[in-house]
Amino acid sequence: MDTPARVAVVGAGAVGLTTAFDLAERGARVTLFERDTPGGGSTGRAAGICYDAYAEDIDVAVADSAMARFRRLSGEGEFVFHETPYVFLAREGDDAAAAALEESAERMRVHDRAVSLVGADELAARFPIRTDDVLLAGVAENAGWADPAAYADLFVEKCESAGVEFRVGDAVSLRTDPPGVAVDDVLTARFDAVVVAAGVHSRRLLAEAGHPIALKPYRAQALVADCDYRGPTVYDATDESYLRPHPAGVLAGDGVEPVEPDLDDWDPTADDWFVADALDAVRHRTAVVDPSGAAAGAAPTADRAWAGLCGATPDRNPLVGPVAEGVFVAAGWHGHGFMWAPEIGERLAEAVLGDGQTSIPDAFDPRRFDGDEEFAVVEGMTLDGE
Repeated sequence: MDTPARVAVVGAGAVGLTTAFDLAERGARVTLFERDTPGGGSTGRAAGICYDAYAEDIDVAVADSAMARFRRLSGEGEFVFHETPYVFLAREGDDAAAAALEESAERMRVHDRAVSLVGADELAARFPIRTDDVLLAGVAENAGWADPAAYADLFVEKCESAGVEFRVGDAVSLRTDPPGVAVDDVLTARFDAVVVAAGVHSRRLLAEAGHPIALKPYRAQALVADCDYRGPTVYDATDESYLRPHPAGVLAGDGVEPVEPDLDDWDPTADDWFVADALDAVRHRTAVVDPSGAAAGAAPTADRAWAGLCGATPDRNPLVGPVAEGVFVAAGWHGHGFMWAPEIGERLAEAVLGDGQTSIPDAFDPRRFDGDEEFAVVEGMTLDGE
């Protein structure tokens, strides 16, 4: 009988947990390293928005399979996938955004995505949101949202049931020839393979091991507002803001701060200006406009607000695959890591073990960059969905 592969996974966010479980389910002996609480990093601060409204075929394939798995998982433990349409809109006066929206929707439909273009009146007839400022909107039907913390909790349980060993509380470093993981510079064990899924911290881990990757962190912010909202997920391309339903009312956020933060000294609390702007955006979009033109509805208040770190790459595609013999990375999601985790975990597990029929797209190969590229951070949630 063949000896099971020994695999280390570094990082217990949504991607790392899913990969660890899928590896264990395929017979690997998996050790999962996490310096903090599983699911407590970027996953715990994610928006939880899910959709397949992408303009590129590779993105469509990953998102479509990920959403199918979300639906299969819904109802396990406390995890629930909430079916909710995704609306992306351009405001009156923003002709450029409207043109981009129309072009993007057409490209999405080429890939058989259930996306329709609607005007303000049709949007208002279908959803309880303010539409008097809308020039054009797209509605993606195959969309929803979920609680990232509930997903992480579920996969911690699934990993434990599958025999994954957890090593929590220690910062680690990598060894790459052969693959290994060290704590306080003391090698804990050698592995047949190591998967680095440590979010923006993946860059430092791999660079210190001699394998730099083209990854840049950026700070994004979100809040939960206390208001009565039962509408769709909305991305306002003109305002570069989004919102989705939440048990307390609305979860809302902005795009991206184009400044690279210090990973050892960044602020996880939300800025006052962001809280004010986000509440204004929520107040505006969730207000119902009556025939007289007046906007009704109670003013929302912030229940809680926070900031999180996302990872950007030069071409907005993630970095998924080998960087050296037996060493793999999964990072650079532009805020889409949770959304894609169910499918990326499966594809990565198959790649590490060399089995399965589903491959990692060449466009995600981390070796397409040298790792020292200069590039600007761009927003992850955009009209074209790329």
